[in-house]
Amino acid sequence: MTVQHSIVQLSRKAARAVAPGSASPALQSIWIPKTKAPPQTRSFATPVPPVTQNAVGSKGPTAMVFLNMGGPSTTNEVGDFLSRLFADGDLIPLGRLQNYIGPLISSQRTPKIQKQYAAIGGGSPIRKWSEYQNQEMCKLLDKISPETAPHKPYVAFRYADPLTEEMYHKLFADGFGNGKGGRAVAFTQYPQYSCSTTGSSLNELWKWRQRLEGKAESGAIQWSVIDRWPVHSGLVEAFASNIEKSLAEYPKDRRKDVVLMFSAHSLPMSVVNRGDPYPAEVAATVYAVMQRLKFSNRYRLCWQSQVGPRPWLGPQTQSSVEEYIRKGHRDLVLIPIAFTSDHIETLYELDREVIGESGHSDTVKRVESLNGNPIFIEALANLAKSHLDAGIACSPQLGLRCPGCSSERCAESKRFFAAPENAFAR
Repeated sequence: MTVQHSIVQLSRKAARAVAPGSASPALQSIWIPKTKAPPQTRSFATPVPPVTQNAVGSKGPTAMVFLNMGGPSTTNEVGDFLSRLFADGDLIPLGRLQNYIGPLISSQRTPKIQKQYAAIGGGSPIRKWSEYQNQEMCKLLDKISPETAPHKPYVAFRYADPLTEEMYHKLFADGFGNGKGGRAVAFTQYPQYSCSTTGSSLNELWKWRQRLEGKAESGAIQWSVIDRWPVHSGLVEAFASNIEKSLAEYPKDRRKDVVLMFSAHSLPMSVVNRGDPYPAEVAATVYAVMQRLKFSNRYRLCWQSQVGPRPWLGPQTQSSVEEYIRKGHRDLVLIPIAFTSDHIETLYELDREVIGESGHSDTVKRVESLNGNPIFIEALANLAKSHLDAGIACSPQLGLRCPGCSSERCAESKRFFAAPENAFAR
């Protein structure tokens, strides 16, 4: 696998210091500025109409903010994407060597990762799909939850445009905060919670909230969080229906023998052993999907995108495919169970590396990603409505730190988002 040979020319001492968190095949670089960068001024690809606080609904307007890792929309953005990614201590904790190791990896990896993005069309489609999914969800929400309308879609990526800071300034420009108040929902697009993904995005949101509104005596944006949804019925149905479509592509006499291989992004064992809930929540999604399918096929959960020299959660997806083929199982369906849209892990890693290098691309298939699936978009709307109706700040789980967590920033972020005053009145 391409990413397994990353970080190969660092010294042994430097390599031993690398303890990456959950990451994509593009996880190979860093840039941490010494001085404060000016506020982002780039505009969204899809403009969001300004809103005022004289809401259509009695509790609106409501900003719906999708949180995700993001990806470079063009090959020219790859360098900045990798730099931000390796600067994230929640994702890749490099300790005191972060400023040294990151630039080395960045200079080594950017050209190669640019070629990977060029191979899938010149950039990641994750922004396109995130904006589309959010816009369509908000249209449904306006109908099924008129009391919290209008619902306004925003996207906050962790490592690519639009960044969290940029999103926050857009909220200000559209009439939220800055003394005007207003409510916003941070809606993670990682269905299964990990400190390296959702946790990192929430830490970044908390950082900018404190910088931009932390001293406000009144009129700050009121935040609540949808922080995990691994077994939501709509999510399960969307996955299951796509799996059934893929199974239908096999001859009827072979269909029941197809092995379903659920693939999720792996984590370093250091993160798993710290108590990260991600492996258990991914497994919960897999089991719920198989229940919906009435356990029609045999299945396994595998893990992809291992990076660096330290132990990661396994088995790895590519080696698992190779071993099953060697054992005579050539009818395999790969299911990206932790991703809600296509990006480099599906379009390059699974399609080109795992399937393309299997030698059996005619019998090894990948389930279509959720992307614009109307079942999935309806699920997003129903999930958001349930959250708004419940009048809660977040799930009870969000306030519970990992047993081995020692991050004070994580503690402060969780304390803020889980505070009762962030719960919306019913």
